[in-house]
Amino acid sequence: MKIKILTSILLTIATTFSAKSQSFNNFPVTTQKPPLHGKHWMGITGKPLAATAGAMIFSKGGNAVDASCAMLAATCTMWDVLSWGGETQALIYNPKTKKVIAINAMGVAPTGATAEFYKSKGMKYPPEYGPLAATTPGTPGGLMTMLAEYGSMSLKDVLAPAMQMAEGYPIEAQTANAIEKDKAEIKKWPYSTKVFLPHLGQQREAPDAGEIFVQKDLLATLQKLVDAEQQALKKGKQRKEAIYAAYDRFYKGDIAKEIARSTREQGGLITEQDLANWKVKIEEPLMVNYKGIEVYKMQQWTQGPVMLQALNMLENFDLKGMGYNSSKYVHTLYQVMNLAFADRDFYYGDPAFAPEEPMKGLLSKEYAKERIKQIDLEKNDAKVLPGDPYPFEGKKNPYTDQIKKWGNFHAALDHSENGPSEKFMKEFTAGTTSVEAADEEGWVVSITPSGGWVPACIAGNTGVGLSQRMQSFVLDPRENPFNVVEPGKRPRVTLTPSLALKDGKPFLSFAKQAGDEQDQLLLQFFLNMVEFGMTVQEATEAPSFKTLQMYGSFGAHEKIPGGLILNEIMPDWTRKELSRMGYKLSYQPRTSGPINAIYFDWQHGSFWGGSSNHGEDYGFGW
Repeated sequence: MKIKILTSILLTIATTFSAKSQSFNNFPVTTQKPPLHGKHWMGITGKPLAATAGAMIFSKGGNAVDASCAMLAATCTMWDVLSWGGETQALIYNPKTKKVIAINAMGVAPTGATAEFYKSKGMKYPPEYGPLAATTPGTPGGLMTMLAEYGSMSLKDVLAPAMQMAEGYPIEAQTANAIEKDKAEIKKWPYSTKVFLPHLGQQREAPDAGEIFVQKDLLATLQKLVDAEQQALKKGKQRKEAIYAAYDRFYKGDIAKEIARSTREQGGLITEQDLANWKVKIEEPLMVNYKGIEVYKMQQWTQGPVMLQALNMLENFDLKGMGYNSSKYVHTLYQVMNLAFADRDFYYGDPAFAPEEPMKGLLSKEYAKERIKQIDLEKNDAKVLPGDPYPFEGKKNPYTDQIKKWGNFHAALDHSENGPSEKFMKEFTAGTTSVEAADEEGWVVSITPSGGWVPACIAGNTGVGLSQRMQSFVLDPRENPFNVVEPGKRPRVTLTPSLALKDGKPFLSFAKQAGDEQDQLLLQFFLNMVEFGMTVQEATEAPSFKTLQMYGSFGAHEKIPGGLILNEIMPDWTRKELSRMGYKLSYQPRTSGPINAIYFDWQHGSFWGGSSNHGEDYGFGW
């Protein structure tokens, strides 16, 4: 026994020193959750019940798109930090075309939502809660478009699990307690009060954990969608046309009328015309190649290109040689993310509106090489500015003088000895969920839906919780000239599903929740697998770190210069090195997720599923 222990110690020491750098965690290790395995299909999402909905659809012969739509519907019905009035962003790999396509189901700013309107109310940003925080609902349209275009089943079949849940399901403690905690906000909105507070007037007014939570209005709305589909089928319409008949009922029929009426009754701006004019967009995703792996993200109305920019820069470093989570590795990634997030905070916005974002320059390999010349390898740069990508697409930057003054009008927070405040972290990590699915036919889906989280303002008798995504706009063009609120415009959101292909075949489908954390932790997850050889489950659980130096996309849009959250197991010598470099350190016991991912094992013809030890996320495979 002593010989085995000594051998193990010597192997660990040899491995650590062979990296020629500090490293405190050598993989493989025993994970807290087992990996998922499957041959025929796999589905992972934010709640076990919602994953079960996907498994039900798979078991009936549905493909990965059908199953992902069922999981999306279930998570919305469970208020898994989103609801039916929120927004959906998806990447889909189509095995028939061998292409990745993007589903843009982000709602838009309604009529009257101008910078002047919000400023007239004394606001620096649109509000966090209530009807004035609401973009037009996007998730119903996104779900029905995905199902119509790429699924194989009827809307009736796919919505069946969610409709059963709307009839009544045992609510989980996490959601039930969030309702109780936020009941003062909920009571501002009469339709929300009716749904969320079944014990009004009692000491605990929210449902108890495990209580059967009933949503009659939502059930009626979903039934209207199914009725519209079934009536169209009876008239001889094909499956696809019938689903779009349900789409039209939501956005142009009686459901739309009630959403518009009740939103305006409660002080909001959404009109019937806003709903009728809105359309789901099927887009080309953005992509960069990292060491032979094609990594796909949504366009620049999301923060997704941040990860692509970071990969372009990191390609120029020997990350593996630095050692996993060494002070040098953490510092390098932090500085690269500084540069990418500064570009995000200034240049990203809805490409359907002028001015045109300089994405060709931002995603060029040459720009990445120029950008990393600014990195100080010995200390943090707390005053990093957006770069100049325009020369890399043959243009002159019209914002040169503005960038020199950028950040002067922002409020930067001090970092107390106790770390970031609870309010700051709540805004910074505003949650959502993710949905990952794959099948043996080759369909792969990655979704990061969100919006309409508790304490949502519910739209009248529809049971639909309205989005709160307006807060991601800015009102001052000095802050970001590409993301100033306008009617019909999509805000620049944090939501960022991910797909990767290798040798022309799916390699990874991955996503996570939690606001501005998303791309920085997805980047680390990806590098865990590609650079450090971790399995997908190891990579989801591996201790990550978080930068707080970018401007938050929620609430007061604040940042903490030099703010760095480390995992509690980070050793003292690394902490001291990072403190010396100018970082303001705080710690969390779990820093990895929740990340959900599917790895495609082409050698053995199987799927590996990973879901981090950070929340209720999990899935099923077969």
